[in-house]
Amino acid sequence: MSEDVAPETTRLRLAAQPDDHQVKVTVVGCSGSYPGPDSPASCYLVQATDALRTWSLVLDMGNGALGVLQRYVDPLQVDAVFISHLHADHCVDMTSYYVLRKYHPTGTQPRIPVWGPKGTAKRLAKAYDLPRKPGMREEFSFRVYHKPITIGPFTVEPFEVDHPVPAYGLRVSAFGKVLAYSGDTGPTAALDSIAADADLFLCEASFRSCDDNPPHLHLTGEEAGEVATRAGVKRLVVTHVPPWHDAQTMLAEANKTYDGPTELAAMGAVYEL
Repeated sequence: MSEDVAPETTRLRLAAQPDDHQVKVTVVGCSGSYPGPDSPASCYLVQATDALRTWSLVLDMGNGALGVLQRYVDPLQVDAVFISHLHADHCVDMTSYYVLRKYHPTGTQPRIPVWGPKGTAKRLAKAYDLPRKPGMREEFSFRVYHKPITIGPFTVEPFEVDHPVPAYGLRVSAFGKVLAYSGDTGPTAALDSIAADADLFLCEASFRSCDDNPPHLHLTGEEAGEVATRAGVKRLVVTHVPPWHDAQTMLAEANKTYDGPTELAAMGAVYEL
């Protein structure tokens, strides 16, 4: 499938109606802008178990993420990858994932879908110094965000957000539970739609309110809390804090504007929805 065209709904497999199910989110990497001493850059594993099996989605694959991801899931069992935008701290470990899938000793692996902004296939081929065609198209089926996507029990809704490059926040739902993921963004009304009544809101907070911050780039902790309050989320997890900042500052800011459960993302944290 062309990287420039995506169907309104892509149904990869049909899951049976579950008798018992679970939805959980694992923080694989949460460091903002570049890997920190305690975490890789952005990567989140979202899993849902139905009557058939466990389905696994990966949201972003930033610097260092693939190594840690292997603690929580066999990378060959991932059903799809969703790239929020094409900055390195959100996508560059796809080059290592390409190597894993292409040269794994068990043999040829089936292509898995990778959703992202227009140009994702070209960007990743360039990052690994591959010719544009085939690039990584023999390992991944690249698709462009357009309409809601269905994979097993999951529905993933992309929303364009405010960042210097085309970027998306994601609303991921399964079995009536909702994960909201801001991606990287400045303040935008789209965040209210992404986070509306979410069970868990993974929201970036890269800026401090006390600084003179550039527009159209990132949120402060206070702004993350304001979105969480307006959207009525049940739990706020502040993420994407750059290592040069004290993350506790972002948490304190978020607590000024949101009075629900709030915490900092940490590598290895698991949330059951």
